[in-house]
Amino acid sequence: MNVSTQAHSDTLFRPMTDPFGRTIRYLRVSVTDRCDLRCFYCMSEDMTFLPKADLLTLEELDRLCSAFVAKGVRKIRLTGGEPLVRRNVMGLVRSLSRHLSTGALDELTLTTNGSQLARFAQELADCGVRRVNVSLDTLDPVKFRTITRWGDIDKVLSGIEAARSAGLAVKINAVALKNMNEDEIPALMEWAHGKGMGLTLIEVMPMGDIGEGRIDQYVPLSLLRARLEKHYTLTDLADDTGGPARYVRVAETGGKLGFITPMTHNFCESCNRVRITCTGTLHTCLGHEDASDLRRPLRSSPDNDLLSTAIDRAIGLKPKGHDFIIDRRHNRPSVSRHMSVTGG
Repeated sequence: MNVSTQAHSDTLFRPMTDPFGRTIRYLRVSVTDRCDLRCFYCMSEDMTFLPKADLLTLEELDRLCSAFVAKGVRKIRLTGGEPLVRRNVMGLVRSLSRHLSTGALDELTLTTNGSQLARFAQELADCGVRRVNVSLDTLDPVKFRTITRWGDIDKVLSGIEAARSAGLAVKINAVALKNMNEDEIPALMEWAHGKGMGLTLIEVMPMGDIGEGRIDQYVPLSLLRARLEKHYTLTDLADDTGGPARYVRVAETGGKLGFITPMTHNFCESCNRVRITCTGTLHTCLGHEDASDLRRPLRSSPDNDLLSTAIDRAIGLKPKGHDFIIDRRHNRPSVSRHMSVTGG
C-alpha cells in the first residue's frame, strides 16, 4: 500500500468524534416513512408520504450503512415508519448481517410496531438479529384502535409471541399519553415483566404537524415515576448504553423499566448516535432541524471518498443537545419533520 492510499485509509477508518468529544457508534436508519398504522401522537390521519422515487434503494441503504460501519459504527437499528412494510426489506437485513459475521458490527436490530412481526421474526433471527423493540402503548383493544386509528392489537401480540418463540429478546416501548394510557402503566409493566420483557416509557415529542397540539397528550414521566413509587420499589441502575433511557429495577416484578425524557430531562450528554432518513438525509440530533444530504455524494461516485467527507463534515456540526418545548405558548412542533421520516 502506498503512502497516499494509507493516508486515505487512516482517514476513512478513524472513529467519528463530534465537537464535544462524543464518539459516534450508533446509527439509526429509517428505511421508509410509511406505516400501516396512524398513531395519533405520531402522524396525522391523512398523511402524505414521500414519493417512492425519492427513497434510496435498498442497495444504496446497504452501501450507506456499510460506510458508517467502516467509520466505527458498531450498532445499527432499522426503523421507519414501519420498517417491515418496505418491500424486500429482509434483503437489506440479510446483506447487513455480513458485518455481524465479520465482527465489524456488534448489533443489528429493529424497532417495529409489531404488526408484521409474525411473518418475519424467524427470518430476523436467522439473520443474526438478537432483539427487537416493539412499540405498544396499551393492552386494551379499544384504546389500541383509538391510538393507532385502525390497528389490530391481536396482530401485534401474535408478532411479539412469534419473536419470543424465535429466540429474540423483546423490549416494549410505550409512549405515555395523558388521559389515555397513564393509568394503565402498572398493568403494562407487570405484563411485560411477566413475560421477561423490558418496558421503556417515552414522553411525547413535539415532532411534525399531526393536526393537533401535543400539550393535551403530554404527561411528564417524573409524575408517572412518582405514582409508581407509591406501589413499587424502584432502584436506579447504572446501565449506560449511550442511549436516551435511564433504567430502574422493579423489585416486585424483577424486571427493568426505562424512562426516556426528552422534555423533562434531555439525554444529550452521552449521545453516541445519528439518524439517516430513507432519502439519505443525515440528522445528527433528533431535536434540531440540522440536515446533511448524503444522497448526492453517494450517487456522485462509485467509491466512498465524497461520502466519507460529507459524513465527517456533518459529524463536525453535531450540536451539543436539543431543547424540546411543550407548553401553551409553544403548542407547535419543535421540529417540522415527523418522527416517521426521521426514524423512531
